[in-house]
Amino acid sequence: MDLDDIAARLGVPVEEVDRVHRLAGDGPSAPLPAKADAPALLDRLAVPPDDAAEIMAGWPDPDSPLWTPELRWLLDRSIAVVRADLAGYDWLSPGPELPRDRGPAWRHLYVYAYLALVDVVRGYHSDHGVPDAVTWVTLADLGRNLAIDRRMRGEGWPIMQSWLTLHSRGSVYELGRLQHQRGDGAIGLHVPDSGPLTPEAVEASLDEARAFFPRHFPDERYTAFSCASWLLDPQLREYLPEDSNIVRFQRRFELEPYDESAGPDADIEVLRFGFRTLTTPLDELPRRTALQRAIVDHLRAGGHWHWRHGRFPI
Repeated sequence: MDLDDIAARLGVPVEEVDRVHRLAGDGPSAPLPAKADAPALLDRLAVPPDDAAEIMAGWPDPDSPLWTPELRWLLDRSIAVVRADLAGYDWLSPGPELPRDRGPAWRHLYVYAYLALVDVVRGYHSDHGVPDAVTWVTLADLGRNLAIDRRMRGEGWPIMQSWLTLHSRGSVYELGRLQHQRGDGAIGLHVPDSGPLTPEAVEASLDEARAFFPRHFPDERYTAFSCASWLLDPQLREYLPEDSNIVRFQRRFELEPYDESAGPDADIEVLRFGFRTLTTPLDELPRRTALQRAIVDHLRAGGHWHWRHGRFPI
């Protein structure tokens, strides 16, 4: 197919289509699970009922009128892009951001790619002796992110579609309270939306990781835990009590010098995480928690939040 024509029909920049074409090449894709098995799989991946219903309604059946040739091409090649980087641990975009208001096939194309890769990454986990329980709780981050995106009215998905390729390539593992990302000499820590960030829960998760990675990835050597997040911004200490979970989490890390160009816009990320909205005016945001009050008060005073990088020895 002509790449310019595909891009025009998808309504995306041709550079994005060309990128998928170059990264995927003629590499193998992967089949979707049988449609009859999909409801049980979606349930196991913690996909909420509303999202599961939309995913099933847009299923890429061979005779579905929802699936144009260019959509089928993008789905096939996006699966191939991710599969070609199995075991990779850098962030990866599986394809262009699509106009998601055009129906379930458009809205959930990258969800179908994720579903097609479930057996691929399960095989990778099995090869490394990863327990099924860890595999499934890790892959169930799909449902969590779909629920967040629905709450955000579609504002969250552009980042989530790239984030979830880490799960599909065997990079991220959810071990207790934290998600742990394989990396270059350091295990990257991520904080999912799954309850209080208590020191006890954090330490238990770190202990799991200390045993998990030498056991399942013995050829990889890790000397530190690392994190890149607005959660490490020392400015939070001006608003939060010293015994807050966030401040106690911060104390674990030795921060790198602040680099304004490194990382995403922290002002956006605090709104995404703290309120699950990017468009609500500051004056209309809730102030139920100390963190929410800190975020709003700092921004209303003309301040900005900072994306900080830190690490500590394993």
